Amino acid sequence: MVLESLFNPFKVKSNPWEMFIAGFMYAIIGLMLSYLVFREVSGILTVFLIVIASLPMLFTTVQNEEQLDLKTNGEWALLKEHTQVLVFLIFLFFGITAALLLVYTVFPSEITTSIFNLQERAILNVNQNIQSNITAGVAKFDVFIRIFTNNLKVLFFCLIFSFLYGTGSIFILTWNASVIAVAMGNLIKTEFAKTASLVGFNSLAAYFGVTTFSFFRYMTHGIFEIAAYFVMGLAGGIISIAIIRHDLREEKVLIDTLDLVLISFGLLIVAAILEVYITPLIFQTGL
Repeated sequence: MVLESLFNPFKVKSNPWEMFIAGFMYAIIGLMLSYLVFREVSGILTVFLIVIASLPMLFTTVQNEEQLDLKTNGEWALLKEHTQVLVFLIFLFFGITAALLLVYTVFPSEITTSIFNLQERAILNVNQNIQSNITAGVAKFDVFIRIFTNNLKVLFFCLIFSFLYGTGSIFILTWNASVIAVAMGNLIKTEFAKTASLVGFNSLAAYFGVTTFSFFRYMTHGIFEIAAYFVMGLAGGIISIAIIRHDLREEKVLIDTLDLVLISFGLLIVAAILEVYITPLIFQTGL
């Protein structure tokens, strides 16, 4: 494929910023094709096209990480290698999110509504759940349990998808990137409209400030949440390839995957704590 040949999967660990460009490019091309050919289902089809473009590189990367489990001595050395993969995966996620956010905030609302109607519906459901919790006066610890349980389900599916499809978790993460892009886009439009009405003109500084606010509103806790999903996806992918290659009997592979699973749990707990107790104190707004 042309898109997969643009980036070398054996070099992206040393140049993770390239994955931001890759994610941005995959998202723009996928969105354009899906909107032009299958406009009615362009929102979900965009996610699939991004996944198809990302799969070859991600599969090669996970395959390489499984081989490192057998060749590398010392768990800390392995975790250091996995951290490099995690960094470039996060850059990929940011690239996809940035591209979809740009389209959502710049294009006319009739086009974005047609493309992102499924994502907008998902955000509406989340907002209704948040509002019902506030109305019912649910304690913060109960909200924490609900959020952590919901995120735990996503984590479980990242493991299952990666186990069954090697790098299947990229579908869940790309879908999350599209939802976050729409949520951030909604917040940017709302806050920029407020700023414009108060200041009286549309300035670049105001737009930059609103965009920065929107980014940190979601990424204060979101970066830990996404990292947890990627780590669990990497663990599932390593297990999948180890079974195919009959390497699962190797103790190092089992220890490494168990460490990744535990790390993903820890990151998810941190994300839930930040989302419930820290983010609302800094950003007094919903999705």
